[in-house]
Amino acid sequence: MSRIVRLGAVSYLNVRPLVYGLDQQPGVSLRFDVPSLCARLLADGEIDLGMVPSITYLDRPGDRIVPGVCIGSDGHVASVALFTRKPIDDVRSIALDTSSRTSAMLTRILCARFFGIAPAFVPHAPDLDGMLAAADAALLIGDPALFADASAHHALKIDLGAAWTSMTGLPFVWAFWSGRADAADAAVVGILNDAAARGRANSDLVADAYCAGDPARQAVARAYLRENMRFSLDARAIEGLQTYYREAAALGPVADRPLEWFPS
Repeated sequence: MSRIVRLGAVSYLNVRPLVYGLDQQPGVSLRFDVPSLCARLLADGEIDLGMVPSITYLDRPGDRIVPGVCIGSDGHVASVALFTRKPIDDVRSIALDTSSRTSAMLTRILCARFFGIAPAFVPHAPDLDGMLAAADAALLIGDPALFADASAHHALKIDLGAAWTSMTGLPFVWAFWSGRADAADAAVVGILNDAAARGRANSDLVADAYCAGDPARQAVARAYLRENMRFSLDARAIEGLQTYYREAAALGPVADRPLEWFPS
């Protein structure tokens, strides 16, 4: 690489295996933000590649995707969920976590196509008590969803990764590296795939460092990275991503587009 590649990643546990050792990688800078801010930094040119919510790709014609790696799930994801104090059939309003449009769109898709309900959607900061005061159910993502104790809030946790896979039979791709067509070459793609391989091989160390000083959370984090996360952007994940884009386009206002890749 002849220049510094500026990377922006989401600030949740699930990205940490994918950036393992990148802070020590020459020619790479790395910052962490919530998914929505990561997408905005990419749009503003403040980063070259972002680990951005998958729906961001539909907003940015001409962008490319780094092949091989993603934040995905195949069944229960544990960190994207609806919390509700009512049976899902009785939910008439949902407070949507403003941190990620991908999960908000997935919620809309599942309500229309899987749960068979047509609730009102209310944007809300990720505060479970406040969300459940404002609506019948709350969409929460990332670490707040993973570590939330639903019973303490007298709520049921409905896993949206599991719901998606039940509906489609496919994995769900929550985020991936993407950016302008000139943002990465095969060498950068190799660095990112190598980091992901190292991180997956050391996922327990990643979990323990992330939740240092809290053994209970460390146990949850270890199981999450081992059992819930799917980091390979392989053929099934790609099919799941394309299916999500078709479903999102059917609801609007986004438009589907072909997947385009950086060289590897």
